[in-house]
Amino acid sequence: MLDVKAGDDASFNFLLRKYRTPLVNFLYRIVRDTATAEDLAQEVFLRVYRAREQYSPSAKFTTWLFRIATNLALNSVRDNRHHKMEVSIDISSSDEEDAAPRELPAREKRIDEHLIEQDRSDIIRRAIFSLPEKQRVAILLHKYEEMDYADIAKILECSESALKSLLFRAYETLRVELAPLVAQPGTHRGGEGRAQ
Repeated sequence: MLDVKAGDDASFNFLLRKYRTPLVNFLYRIVRDTATAEDLAQEVFLRVYRAREQYSPSAKFTTWLFRIATNLALNSVRDNRHHKMEVSIDISSSDEEDAAPRELPAREKRIDEHLIEQDRSDIIRRAIFSLPEKQRVAILLHKYEEMDYADIAKILECSESALKSLLFRAYETLRVELAPLVAQPGTHRGGEGRAQ
């Protein structure tokens, strides 16, 4: 980013290639709409480019990038509350382009195992999406982006202790909501019922 600040457009293109997909995936998990996630990612990089001359490395680049993305995504969710989308386990083929990216099953899995796994993933996604905004973002940054507490606290502009409390409440809510899922017969060993 310091090279971008110095006027090196090739470095900006490198950052765009490196972070675009993780950013779109992160944004999708918040806004639940592929087109909106793509638009927001474009806006994030536009803001990064416009702010290049004022950039100061007071935090890691990814922390700064995800703070911009989080703010834009939360604003988008607030502005479009009536357009909230539910994850459906009955997605028709015409909707699959806009569907959440799904993990491909291993070839040796039977169809019933795949459907159970897909159903469980959908239930977990719905549970995460039903969390209050800040809790949802904290979970996504912690579990999906694997960021540490210090970086997430900077993104959410709170103290680490406040973040830990926020995450504790979020994980406790998920634990209670997903408890029936963990207790289901056919549940895989190893605690896979936890939010992943």
